[in-house]
Amino acid sequence: MNKTANVLDKMPKRVQTHAKKLVHDIYMASTKQEGLRAFDVFIKVYEAKYPKACECLLKDKQELMTFYDFPAMNWQHIRTTNPIESTLATIRYRTSQTKGCGSRLATPTMVYKLATSAEKHSKRLKGHELISKVIKGVPFKDGEEVKDQEQIA
Repeated sequence: MNKTANVLDKMPKRVQTHAKKLVHDIYMASTKQEGLRAFDVFIKVYEAKYPKACECLLKDKQELMTFYDFPAMNWQHIRTTNPIESTLATIRYRTSQTKGCGSRLATPTMVYKLATSAEKHSKRLKGHELISKVIKGVPFKDGEEVKDQEQIA
């Protein structure tokens, strides 16, 4: 989670270990309520001494908690940028090896070919079969599909 690094960067090294544990408690909680409680604990502990770190976390609170509204099988992929970075790493490596991309026509062609080649070797996302439900707008709460509309509230 990139946000963890951004928050810790605004704190002295001596408190980063404890702060990192508290940040992990936020996004490793099993429910949104537990995550919000862990969020409040972090703010309560560090707001007085490290307001910039807390501000960094507070400004994106809604976005940080959004993954709880997706299937639990997808949480691991949502919390990290690795699926994106690993695909782009192949393209970045090839671009640096060829010292540029060549012509305007060659660039998208090369990117397409490299991406399709990388796709063959990449791991399939966990819970990939649930993505169609997310696209269709099926509601999820705390990683579970909501069958009854009253559960959403």
